[in-house]
Amino acid sequence: MWLRPVTAGEYRAFLASRTGAALGASFLQCPSWADVKEGWRSQLFGWGPRTGPQAGRLTGAALVLLRQLPGTRKHFAYLPEGPVADWADPDLDRWLTPLLHQLRASGAFAVRIGPSPAYRRWNAARLKSLTGRGRRLSDVLACEVDPLGAAVAERLRARGWRRCGEDGAGGAGGDGDAQPRHVFRVPLTGRTADDLWTGLNQEWRRNVRRAGKEGVEVSLGTAADLPEFYRLLRITEQRDGFRLGRSLAYYERQYEALNAEEPGRMKLYLARWRGEILAAHTMVTVGSRVWYQTGASADHRREVRPSNALQWRMLLDAHERGAEVYDMRGVPSTLDPDERPFGLLRWKLGTGGQVVETLGEWETPLTGTANHTLYRAFQAYLSRR
Repeated sequence: MWLRPVTAGEYRAFLASRTGAALGASFLQCPSWADVKEGWRSQLFGWGPRTGPQAGRLTGAALVLLRQLPGTRKHFAYLPEGPVADWADPDLDRWLTPLLHQLRASGAFAVRIGPSPAYRRWNAARLKSLTGRGRRLSDVLACEVDPLGAAVAERLRARGWRRCGEDGAGGAGGDGDAQPRHVFRVPLTGRTADDLWTGLNQEWRRNVRRAGKEGVEVSLGTAADLPEFYRLLRITEQRDGFRLGRSLAYYERQYEALNAEEPGRMKLYLARWRGEILAAHTMVTVGSRVWYQTGASADHRREVRPSNALQWRMLLDAHERGAEVYDMRGVPSTLDPDERPFGLLRWKLGTGGQVVETLGEWETPLTGTANHTLYRAFQAYLSRR
């Protein structure tokens, strides 16, 4: 395999090609994502075979974010939900080793990646029947263990990679990932709109009907509506006890960058009741993948169910555009109804999809004594945060 820097145009052309589309790139691996992340510099790489019928063509790509370690000239390299590669290739070294060599030459002391294969899946029906005090996803036998995910995990471990959250990698506490390890996905391939409707549980169907009877109207917003989305997001964070730590400027930058790369890549959905915006959710599309990224809603008039109306419309829109899956992003690992985060999981379970445990994020220091020393210091710093 050869590896070289590529332009944003080459990178986007690869993602749109048959080979690139089949790899199912995350929106976090699109060139535009580099414009969203302040405080990081970025590099784009591509690789492919030196010989054979594919010689000279890209067969993999990577958006690398680099953050300088204070007081040094070294960087931490991060590939969010990447690289975009054929993880089914049993010889990971063919393309992974050249990438690591390039990152070391770029001044990186360690690298974190997010392999795309899934690891385990739990169907909504199974989880709803097995909730209980103190229970977590790890206590429930998975409906499916993905053999590719298991194989990739073993191949990475054999090469010295550590899964974040294991043996101190990635910092102390939780799973150590920057991106959600457990996500909720609604399969769309081969299903009709009627199938999606019957896949909702009774509460969800009742709430969608209620929103319609109450006159909730769903429409697409514009960049001008982002301040209202952000106001509702701050209300949601306070109500539900979480803090994303993002500014209005972050969402404005994201909306501009993603839609400049491809019009309609990021959409803002609004739910109005009697002219007032009660809920606003964002959706991102890359190829045949669609993500519900961030949701926000008001504290009042929740009984008219604006968020259910939004999600149903977004689910239908994803289905109509031919998406293979509707990804509702992160869910907590708790199955304890008494724990506050469980409410988010309960809400998403009502769509009838699946909780998917991804492989999570993996780290390794790059070769060299100095790099290993910096990595240990970096880990110690994270553990004290």
